[in-house]
Amino acid sequence: MKILITGTAGFIGFHLAKELLQQDVTVVGIDNINNYYDVELKYARLEETGINRRAEKWYTPVRSSMFENYTFIRMNLEDRSELNTLFEKEKFDIVCNLAAQAGVRYSIENPHAYISSNIVGFMNILEACRNFNIKHLVYASSSSVYGNSKKMPLSVTDTVDNPVSLYAATKKSNELMAHTYSYLYKLPTTGLRFFTVYGPWGRPDMAPILFADAITKNKPIKVFNNGDLQRDFTYIDDIVIGLIKIITTKLNTEENEQKTPYFIHNIGNGNPVMLMEFIETIENALGKKATKQLLPMQPGDVYKTFADVASLKGKYNYSPNTSLKKGVESFVKWYKSYISGVKE
Repeated sequence: MKILITGTAGFIGFHLAKELLQQDVTVVGIDNINNYYDVELKYARLEETGINRRAEKWYTPVRSSMFENYTFIRMNLEDRSELNTLFEKEKFDIVCNLAAQAGVRYSIENPHAYISSNIVGFMNILEACRNFNIKHLVYASSSSVYGNSKKMPLSVTDTVDNPVSLYAATKKSNELMAHTYSYLYKLPTTGLRFFTVYGPWGRPDMAPILFADAITKNKPIKVFNNGDLQRDFTYIDDIVIGLIKIITTKLNTEENEQKTPYFIHNIGNGNPVMLMEFIETIENALGKKATKQLLPMQPGDVYKTFADVASLKGKYNYSPNTSLKKGVESFVKWYKSYISGVKE
């Protein structure tokens, strides 16, 4: 099996690629390595899979020094011609699209970046999948599509017509676009609504690193809505296990009543945690108390996320089992080694 993973310099894409490579799956990874956050972290992730940053150039395949079945190419999803050339050459079986412009608050400040990457880029992925006979497109959606829904847990059968950020709107758009291609061209697509993924090598714009960094440096942490928030924190290993189950399982497309091979699943822990409890767990792992700066709710934020993962459990036997304590301790161990430059 040959798989294209977009976003392999990113948090989830890196972990997925590394695990598949260890299972001897042939992987081609692409990423534009943009500067939305520290590119040094992105390059460090690539180096963990044997991609030498000095060899990396735009549109030039780089072979991994660690995995003979891994090739990385720096590329934008918006580059339709280059993307089509890649699909024609490599003849992928599966595509897993994890590349996107991320960040809820950033979408308020830089809306055009989201349309370019998340809409135009995804359109190019869909067209390439259609034209080059891809067997299954798996793509990242987001729990943000649920907006400020009061109904809990959040289910894939819920209405998602009220996004509260442009980021969420682009992810809902991806689902609609995928449905159209599944209906018109019988392209099998599976969208995954991720719920607050955390763990080693995570994004520095998200709470775990922001909190750990501030606590370590004796700076106050920003606690929005005065701490009255709940998140369905999901450890990265549980996410990767779910992704691999989906990627490696042959789809039974006839199970859909309309015979449209279109599927949406929540992928989360199914156990919301109060923000203050999450902070306390990080404090315990670091052995240091945080100074908290209590702030009001931020535009685009939601009060609570809580994933109903019944559809993923029923179809793929998905069962996340990493406790918050264990997950945070693993994250903190990595964080300490990363900032010190010494692996433990």
